Amino acid sequence: MSENTVVIALAGKGGVGKTSLSAAFVRLLTEKRPDAKILAIDADPAVGLSVALGVEVGETLDQIRKRVAEDVTGKLKDTQDILAEAKFRLYEAMEEKRGFAFLAIGRPEAAGCYCAINTYLKQVIEMLVDDFDYVVIDGEAGIEQINRRVLEKVTHLVCVSDQSQKGLRIIETIRQVADELVMYEEAGLVVNRAPLPERITQKEIGGVPVVSVIPQDDTMTENDIEGKNVFELPADSGILKGATTALENLKIL
Repeated sequence: MSENTVVIALAGKGGVGKTSLSAAFVRLLTEKRPDAKILAIDADPAVGLSVALGVEVGETLDQIRKRVAEDVTGKLKDTQDILAEAKFRLYEAMEEKRGFAFLAIGRPEAAGCYCAINTYLKQVIEMLVDDFDYVVIDGEAGIEQINRRVLEKVTHLVCVSDQSQKGLRIIETIRQVADELVMYEEAGLVVNRAPLPERITQKEIGGVPVVSVIPQDDTMTENDIEGKNVFELPADSGILKGATTALENLKIL
């Protein structure tokens, strides 16, 4: 990974709004850093980030993995040739729109599958990151998948939770798992969809600094119901305000 690349990985239990927050981060970066190269990676098999960003999903990383594995059998013997072929196809598959590139991971691998071609493609993703200034990863519930499927190192780990005690207690577990599996430089907690934001008075929860508390946002809910993407939200919407605060407190903006 390039020393100058900012890699933001979002983690948390399901249903806390990681995808909406990821999309908000991407929109804000395109607006605040218009000259930057930005990559959005959807690491959730449901590919919800594409809807939130208003992009079409072409070939996923998993589909490319399978196609490269089939095509290189008996043809490309050199590791660097396989890496170059995979990187070329990934760039072909990327959807570029509104000042950012988009890549979907696709269906997860079978448990325990660490074949050579998967290792190559993990290296390719790391190579891709070098070509971008900002990378936003919308992760599947939990943190292990981000480490295993995408990157071993991120610069900013953003834990996302709702205001429930159950959700907030999970943050410490996520941090402990991340400490073991992922190399990260900074971590922050976003409490999202908070019905009583004034009750969040702690500076950190589960050992993670609170970088933003975002109240329930009817505008975002209406957006989701109408099938609109994050770029159709008004600039003063709660999710965009809260995402801005998070990025500022993490010293990304």
